[in-house]
Amino acid sequence: MQPFKRSATHELHECLSHFPAVVLTGPRQCGKTTLAQEIAKSLDKPTIYLDLESATDRRKLTDPNAFLDALSDHLVILDEVQRVPGLFPQLRGIIDRRRTPGRFLLLGSASPLLLRQSGESLAGRIAHVELTPFRIPEVGAEMLSQLWLRGGFPDSLLAPNIKVSCRWREEFIRTFLERDIPQLGFRVPAESLHRLWQMLAHHHGQLLNRSQLGQSLGVTPATIGHHLDMLSQTYMVRSLPPLLPNLKKRLVKSPKVYLRDSGILHTLLGLETEPDLRGHPVFGTSWEGFALEQILDQYPGWAASHYRTSTGVELDLILEKGRRRIAFEFKASSAPDVTRGFHQAIADLKPEHTYIVAPVEQSYPIGNNVTIRPALCE
Repeated sequence: MQPFKRSATHELHECLSHFPAVVLTGPRQCGKTTLAQEIAKSLDKPTIYLDLESATDRRKLTDPNAFLDALSDHLVILDEVQRVPGLFPQLRGIIDRRRTPGRFLLLGSASPLLLRQSGESLAGRIAHVELTPFRIPEVGAEMLSQLWLRGGFPDSLLAPNIKVSCRWREEFIRTFLERDIPQLGFRVPAESLHRLWQMLAHHHGQLLNRSQLGQSLGVTPATIGHHLDMLSQTYMVRSLPPLLPNLKKRLVKSPKVYLRDSGILHTLLGLETEPDLRGHPVFGTSWEGFALEQILDQYPGWAASHYRTSTGVELDLILEKGRRRIAFEFKASSAPDVTRGFHQAIADLKPEHTYIVAPVEQSYPIGNNVTIRPALCE
């Protein structure tokens, strides 16, 4: 049983109460099935669960109309729904014959085919919810160090010891490359993708240079772009675009690239323990990527980017919503200091507030509209 309440629970309940179908997407092994089963237990209606990786369950949908029409009073949970892509057009007719909220909960591992077909076939009938690996609000600030080191995948974070956690992540990477990627419809040699993934780990938190990566791996920049899209669409990598405001500045126009789960990052770099991490050059950018993911979860609906000029003036994260703009800098020190470039970036962008996110327990101001704060909102 899941020991922590997932932050997506409320959003899922809300969507199921208003939409006939809800699709819950996220990386493999992040807890989608467990959450769906917990949701089902809490509802005052019968439910049925089909795992579409099972040939037996797929056969039940040989005639989807006949099978699902008979379950119009149920919540039907369809797990790994991208395995049956032709189902979406059928669901549209089934929903339209009895358009009531909470009929279908679809779980998928972010296949582009899944997202495209659900958007086209079920427009106006479906809501999308994303589930990430565990975040600080779900497990508590007392587990921050363990969450940072092991990452947020439940079986890694909650493993009985670090050896088991590391082994789980190694197996996750292998299975992802050898089984999950082909099942999602991508045709890429596992070894090639693994080499790129490792190289991205060494470039974590840095500006993306597709030409340089392509030269190192012996492939074209276009191939690097294709493989990066694949890793992004499966929630393994985040490409943070540059902010391009209307300023009279020469701005860097390359995105920054991060591995979204800190535990996977550390495994790809061969880092097992906290001393390993603290002694590695990636220590600062590991915190940056980890904290960035926590912040983005706390500001849903905000547009995210980074800011950097050709002279090196930069801010790690800019969030914008309407006419509002806030800025973040990430520091792995419990007593962070700032540079002249930090103040210049604030003068350039004029955010309403700037936060320095550091491994501290409480927030405190250090200047006009500048606050040092922990990764978890207080």
